[in-house]
Amino acid sequence: MGKRRRVAERRKNRPVVLGGMIAVVVGGAGIGAYALYGGGAAADDRPSRPAVKTGPLSAAEVRSASTAFLTAWQHGRVTEAAAATDDPSAAAALLTGATEDAHLKDVTLTAGKAAGARVPFSVRATVSYKSTGKPLGYDSSLTVVRRKSDGRALVGWHASVVHPDLEDGDRLVTGESGTPPVTALDRDGGKLTAAKYPSLGTVLDGLREKYGKTAGGKAGVELRVVRGKESKAAKLSDKTLLELSQGTPGTVRTTLSPALQATAEQQVDKRDHASVVVVRPSTGEILAVANSGHGFNTAFQGSLAPGSTMKVITSSLLIDKGLASADKKHPCPKTFTYGGWKFHNDDDFEIKGGTFKASFARSCNTAFISQAKKLENDDLTKQAQQVFGLSMNNWAVGVPTVDGSVPVQSAAQMAASLIGQGGVRMNPLNMASVAATVQSGAFHQPYLVSPGVDHRKLATASRVLSIRTLSQLRELMRYTAAYGTAAEAMSGLGPDYGAKTGSAEVDGQKKPNGWFTAYRGDLAAAGVVQAGGHGGDTAGPIVAALLKQGG
Repeated sequence: MGKRRRVAERRKNRPVVLGGMIAVVVGGAGIGAYALYGGGAAADDRPSRPAVKTGPLSAAEVRSASTAFLTAWQHGRVTEAAAATDDPSAAAALLTGATEDAHLKDVTLTAGKAAGARVPFSVRATVSYKSTGKPLGYDSSLTVVRRKSDGRALVGWHASVVHPDLEDGDRLVTGESGTPPVTALDRDGGKLTAAKYPSLGTVLDGLREKYGKTAGGKAGVELRVVRGKESKAAKLSDKTLLELSQGTPGTVRTTLSPALQATAEQQVDKRDHASVVVVRPSTGEILAVANSGHGFNTAFQGSLAPGSTMKVITSSLLIDKGLASADKKHPCPKTFTYGGWKFHNDDDFEIKGGTFKASFARSCNTAFISQAKKLENDDLTKQAQQVFGLSMNNWAVGVPTVDGSVPVQSAAQMAASLIGQGGVRMNPLNMASVAATVQSGAFHQPYLVSPGVDHRKLATASRVLSIRTLSQLRELMRYTAAYGTAAEAMSGLGPDYGAKTGSAEVDGQKKPNGWFTAYRGDLAAAGVVQAGGHGGDTAGPIVAALLKQGG
């Protein structure tokens, strides 16, 4: 067979608008390929394989790769668009779904100015379902990467390229919502909206998911994010992006206090990565929940090491077992080694001849680590479950929550768990409940919707603390609020109060997560400021402001 000539391929493409310039990608996988030679050509006559390109992407590569993808997507050429990514299979599935499941049509994509390999772009489309249609507009972005195997510049694929609210494994669907909308009310009958209380977006989604079918509403037609089982956001509720036709909402009354919720929103807005929860110890009613970041409900669903706030639970265990007593002498050396780990106090301080109360108030780590050898591996787990109702995954709050985790551990990890590190994980809802249990003397599972609404069973604890242990635990927290690490934040809120601070080290963070849990009268609250520093300085003022208002 003789030598074949390359023939230029012509295509007509509607261009993607790139920051005011017009860019059109011409060509495909076959353009620019080597000419084919007939059999018998010597191996030495064949062109050598080109070197794999490495190094940073050039502006031209970023522009070419992003334009190829956006142009193909805009014109509905799914296979071509998917081939311009580093995961064609996943990209093809989601882009196909955007047309067939989400019913997006007349898609127009406008790219903005690239920042390195990241290219922002806007999406304008029409969502058309049966006889109903509505315009849709949002901003997204993509990042161009270099494929290692051949050095080709491609769009790094993630579901968030199609819509920023998508995580990998999620999908877009338009249709009659399986769950009717709900109107959520506060405890006084006022309407709760994400516009008024930005932190409640995920909470309102959870209320709809839980009560939409039983609250008396009728479903409408909407475009929504449907969470996948393997999605990083699988714990979140599905999210409505656009209503094509309104349903008739049912009504769900919550326990939230409008005044405390407003204050909680204001307080967390003062710091990045802050979360707080307020509960009523005598009943378990949740009065406020707020997060400075509104995409994930860390206050209810976070899973973070609680640091020294865990010492409230550990102290109850040590007092129960006769290993500590509030006013008796207790060791607090600079360091203590257990299980091969050397544990330190903050700045290696020590308390010579001090009491356990002094160690608790100063947050002495070694006062707790020194007792690890006298404990069984499952003692802390049992105490958390049996007294504080934690780590059993059975809370029925009314919306999705994570109910704390205190796994059975051994050696150094068991010791670390005594001071809220190791494998222990909590969130502000859990730690507010811990403070509430101390204040009331018994565990009352927190709830956002009265169990009488749907006759669900609330979680219970199998036992209460003895009067001796409870009175000492309250004294520890009261002393800490008055004279210890919580004194500055809790100033002026006594005498019926108690608090504990915490700082949890996290790998890769320059500053620890700051924790604070406290009670005053019939209010208990807990907060965390991630990567903020010491709890008394960061989460403390947030919690104290809410206790002051509620008191």
